[in-house]
Amino acid sequence: MSTYTGRYVHSHGASWNGIPLKVGEITMGDHLRNASMYCWLVGKTHMRADAEGMERLGLEPDSLIGARVAECGFDVYERDDGMLPEGPDGFYDPDGAQEYNKNLAAKGYESDNPWHDFANSGLDEDGNVLFGWFLKNSTEAANIAEKDSETPYLTGRGIEFMDTHDGPWCCHLSFIKPHWPYIVPEPYASIYGPEHVLPVVRSDTERQNAHPVLKAFMDTKVGQTLSRQDVRDAVVPAYMGLIKQADDQMGRLFDWMEKTDRLEDTMIVLTSDHGNFLGDHWMGEKTFFQDASTKVPLIIYDPSPEADGTRGTVSDALVESIDLAPTFVDVAGGEIAGHILEGHSLLPILHGQLNETPRHAVICEYDYSASPIADMLNASVRDAVMFMAANKKWKLIHCEGGHRSILFDLGNSSDHADIVATMYDHLFVWTRRQSQRTTRSEQQLIEMRSKSRGRGIVVGKTMRRWT
Repeated sequence: MSTYTGRYVHSHGASWNGIPLKVGEITMGDHLRNASMYCWLVGKTHMRADAEGMERLGLEPDSLIGARVAECGFDVYERDDGMLPEGPDGFYDPDGAQEYNKNLAAKGYESDNPWHDFANSGLDEDGNVLFGWFLKNSTEAANIAEKDSETPYLTGRGIEFMDTHDGPWCCHLSFIKPHWPYIVPEPYASIYGPEHVLPVVRSDTERQNAHPVLKAFMDTKVGQTLSRQDVRDAVVPAYMGLIKQADDQMGRLFDWMEKTDRLEDTMIVLTSDHGNFLGDHWMGEKTFFQDASTKVPLIIYDPSPEADGTRGTVSDALVESIDLAPTFVDVAGGEIAGHILEGHSLLPILHGQLNETPRHAVICEYDYSASPIADMLNASVRDAVMFMAANKKWKLIHCEGGHRSILFDLGNSSDHADIVATMYDHLFVWTRRQSQRTTRSEQQLIEMRSKSRGRGIVVGKTMRRWT
């Protein structure tokens, strides 16, 4: 939600999957429409609507404004969150993959849930379904024609959108993969094997006297499982195959854009919401602040002549995902609402005017109050949260609940207490920011200082009149 609002988790409050984004949050789509640019979704968001807030305000979900509020400010061309496995308590996401399932059924994939039985499962020698949710099955090929699998499907839908909609628009083409289940169709299932898996990044010293919160994440079932080399040898090649497929599908999209002259006036931004440990640092998914999880690619193609001077270069600027929304508003020619958007436009860097953003540190937040890890640590809901402040040399992690801080030296020099204090200063400056006053801009507040003088209010000394 931070990418879609341009605001920190601490500000918008939707701190975990399934926690609704409150009705009053202004989104990227709202900002862009104010600049006469529409904002469309093709793919995944994980957005959960604030149904109680919408009902309180009388917003009908099927109205235009209600639909946009319920979909994080997007106009929906197709939403597909995937994730349609069924367990004892029902479907993981009952609304996931609905249109995709209809598409598969129309192509002859006969099943109550083709997403499960074909796109994300293999077959054994006897024709039994081997679900990709079980990591041992990641070595199997998904039982589906490659062109019908999830990533080519969403790429095709993105092309269909662009082919039928005139600009100006912002299209969020959001792939599901390489998210688990880790299973991929041929030919990608056979491209990589254990011999292509890079050595795991971890050491035994990480587990020795480990920080209590870090140890809890290491001790999760997924962390323990993906720390096994035999599991990595099964999963990582499939993960690499899924990434290769996504890369090829982006090539398909870009080829189409080039043939239709859309590369001449379309900015392209490639990024992700997080990385994946896959056994690095003794952890399994995305749930800590090492670079494997938090430092994700950001590749921007800007077709404008102003970007010619930086084309093909690499920047080490301190950039956060919340910078994308103000960047897009800037591209659209709109006014960046600095009292709402907490990120910074990247156009000055793209156009060679600046080398760095104004920030002194990047911030990450993680709320694990709804995770079993909170029980493992006997942490209250209030204390089940941690923060990261990092610059180009140091990374500080603060965990609530009275735990000691964690300091990573990114430059391999000795650590010092004064560095911890400096990094805490960066974190303290961030916590003191004004993030909730979103209904008045700074300029409006300045103008309000003098408005009372013209409204019949006189404040001053009294004068006695003598007669």
